[in-house]
Amino acid sequence: MNTYQNKSRALTFMALVLSGLVAGCGGGNGGGGSSASAQPNAGSPTAAGAGTGAGGAGRGPASVNLGAAGSFVILAESAITNVPTSAVTGNVGLSPATGAGIGLTCAQVTGVINDVDSTGPLPCTVMNAVGLTAAIGAKGAAYTDANSRAPDYTELGAGNIGGLNLGPATYKWGTGVSIPSNVTLTGGANDVWIFQIAQGLTVSPGVQIILAGGALPQNIYWATFAAADFDTTTQFKGVVLSQTSVSLRTGASIDGRLYAGTAVTLDQNRVTQP
Repeated sequence: MNTYQNKSRALTFMALVLSGLVAGCGGGNGGGGSSASAQPNAGSPTAAGAGTGAGGAGRGPASVNLGAAGSFVILAESAITNVPTSAVTGNVGLSPATGAGIGLTCAQVTGVINDVDSTGPLPCTVMNAVGLTAAIGAKGAAYTDANSRAPDYTELGAGNIGGLNLGPATYKWGTGVSIPSNVTLTGGANDVWIFQIAQGLTVSPGVQIILAGGALPQNIYWATFAAADFDTTTQFKGVVLSQTSVSLRTGASIDGRLYAGTAVTLDQNRVTQP
C-alpha cells in the first residue's frame, strides 16, 4: 500500500469519527423530545433527565393530587374579600372562618359558595362544614406533596424568572420568586410543572404566564410558603398553593385555582377553574 493510500484511509477514518461526535451533540437532555429553548438557561440542575415523566404519561413530575380540594376554585381559611365586580367560575369555600367572611356575591360566582354556618351570601351558599374540613385538609396535603418532590433545578435565576421559557420539571428556591416580565411554559397537555418557593411569590403588573405546546394550567403548581401577590392586570396560570395569603390586585386574572392558608383577596378579578 503506497503513502497516498495510507493518508486517504486515515482521513476517511477521521471524518467518520467527527461525524459520529456531531450526530451525538444536543441529544442528551433525557427529555425524549424536549426542545432546548424550553429548558432553563440558568440555575443548577440536580437530577439527571430533568423534564422526563414516569411511564410515558407526560414529562416532568407526577401530578399533585388535590383530593377534596379539587372541588374548589377558591379555598381559604380566614376570609375571602372582594372589591366588585369580580367573576369567579367554580366553587368557593371558606373554613374554619364563618360565611360572614365571604365578600363575593352570588351574581359574581358561577358555582356554589360553601361555608360552615350558612351565613354566607344568599341564595347560592350551602352549609358544608364536613366537606370543607376535608377540603382544607386536602389542600394542606397537596402543599406538602408538592414540596416533597425532588427538584430538577434549584435557585433558577436567583429567584427572578422573568423572561424565561421553562420546560416541565420541578423547580426549587430557598428564597422568594419574582416574575417581572412574561414567562413561557412550553410542554404538552400531560406535562407537569412544580414550583417550590420557600418564601413569597410576586408577579409584576401586566405580566403573563404564557402556555405553549399544549401545556395546561391544571398541571402547573405554585407552592409558596409566604404570600402570593399578583399585581394589576396580571394574567396568571396554574394552581396556587400558599401557606398564607393570596392577593389579586385590580384587574388581575387567573386560569387555575387559589388556595390560601389565610385569606384570598380579590379586586375586580377573573378567576376561572381549568
